[in-house]
Amino acid sequence: MSKLDLSPPPTLTVAVLAKNEAHQIGRCLRSAAFADEVIVVDSGSTDDTVSISRGLGAKTFVYPDWQGFAVQRNRLLAHATGDYVFFLDADEEITAALQAEIQAAVRSGARAVWKIEWSVVAYGKELTYFLSQSSLERLFRRDMIVQFEGAVHEHAVLTEPAAPRHVMRSRLRHFSRQSIHGSLNKLTQYAMLGAAKRAAQGKQGGVVRGLASGLAIFIRLYILRLGFTGGGPGFLFCFFIALECFFRYAALHYDRDRLTTDVGR
Repeated sequence: MSKLDLSPPPTLTVAVLAKNEAHQIGRCLRSAAFADEVIVVDSGSTDDTVSISRGLGAKTFVYPDWQGFAVQRNRLLAHATGDYVFFLDADEEITAALQAEIQAAVRSGARAVWKIEWSVVAYGKELTYFLSQSSLERLFRRDMIVQFEGAVHEHAVLTEPAAPRHVMRSRLRHFSRQSIHGSLNKLTQYAMLGAAKRAAQGKQGGVVRGLASGLAIFIRLYILRLGFTGGGPGFLFCFFIALECFFRYAALHYDRDRLTTDVGR
């Protein structure tokens, strides 16, 4: 028997970011229990997120000095020991079908990146016919990641930028917006982070620019991507994303001198 045959199978770490997610962190972590290692980096929760995470067996580390999503993901990476890392958010759930695909990808030992698409659950309803707007890179060989960059919508810098990309057939269930209160908080956070990112790039904002951006994204999501099939929850989901786009450019103009990426998760 060859040495290759005697090699242990590749291992998987599932890495989770969280802050004040006591209401849903359990669902998230239970869906990741198949992994060889589950890690949580908490951004300074004031609820029971940390105790729930530890109670479910996740290696949990607290970093309350918020410096952006990329820094938190780099902290997850520093604690990970698996050959592969799947990045999961606290408002997401790995389905049984997606679990099987992740495990098959890890067993392959391939030097590649795998993308996922979301199955969106908004305001208590799964938007069955909504077309996910983008695919997200989530599964990596750990030794291929140099670091993450970006205050919001962060991305991985790889040792092999041209590595093959594969899109998994099964979707990751995303509990995107579950309440109006939570949606308003998320709107503020992402609008201001997006404005700060564009200010650093020298871009200009304003009401007209915001209206154009918000209207364009609403038409794309609600009509072209079938958000209207979700009834009231579908409308609210698309509307809040459109509002985020509008306020991003409004803040870019009116709050430009006060923008910062220090908007905690």
